[in-house]
Amino acid sequence: MNYIGIIPARYASTRFPGKPLAMLGGKTVIQRVYEQVSGAVDDVLVATDDERILKAVEGFGGKAVMTRADHKSGTDRCYEAYVSQGKPYDVVVNIQGDEPFIQPQQLDAIKACFEDPQTEIATLVKPFTSADGWGALENVNSPKVVVNRRMQALYFSRSIIPYQRNKDKTEWLKGHVYYKHIGLYAYKADVLKELTSLPQSPLELAESLEQLRWLENGYTIKVGTSEIETIGIDTPADLEAAEAFLKNRSKR
Repeated sequence: MNYIGIIPARYASTRFPGKPLAMLGGKTVIQRVYEQVSGAVDDVLVATDDERILKAVEGFGGKAVMTRADHKSGTDRCYEAYVSQGKPYDVVVNIQGDEPFIQPQQLDAIKACFEDPQTEIATLVKPFTSADGWGALENVNSPKVVVNRRMQALYFSRSIIPYQRNKDKTEWLKGHVYYKHIGLYAYKADVLKELTSLPQSPLELAESLEQLRWLENGYTIKVGTSEIETIGIDTPADLEAAEAFLKNRSKR
């Protein structure tokens, strides 16, 4: 199978306007994402609604296309960019533009999900550990996932799922494997087309999680696992944390 990685990148983020162009260790965030994934898929493309991002990507030798500004989700932006680039691919990988430390091994894990010919959509999770602590588990900005025995998603939630009745919360991480969702998606190209035609669903609107729309409409989401910790950049404070992470890594 062949894979194209598409990185949706908006300038007008509510919490951190212009974050794709924020500097991180001498490079923009979007350049770091692009370079991290370039060797792991057959092609990479940035999908943006802003000329400044387009020019920045082309400036470091990357490929980018302009997309409409009114998309409601990164999935919709991915599909427009996929159609725009004109080449057929088996699988489209939706790569978050604010994950500058994404690793090629994570892309390998999501690609491995398509070894099962029945896989329509795939995503990644990381197991929570006791070292993460209760605060990480209850963080509503870090969605949780429950899966079936075939490692297909049953549900995603900002709440802690499952709830462990009659057990002290300090014991929850010891008695059950909780999964943190990593916002990396891959779709068979024909399925991606179908997803973009679906209206928003009640569960999606309740949790503000787009992937619930797909589950409500009967699609299956295969789940791959990764032990690699990611650092997403949603706020200026996250950028400071990423800078510190980068400096500590360079000292090793």
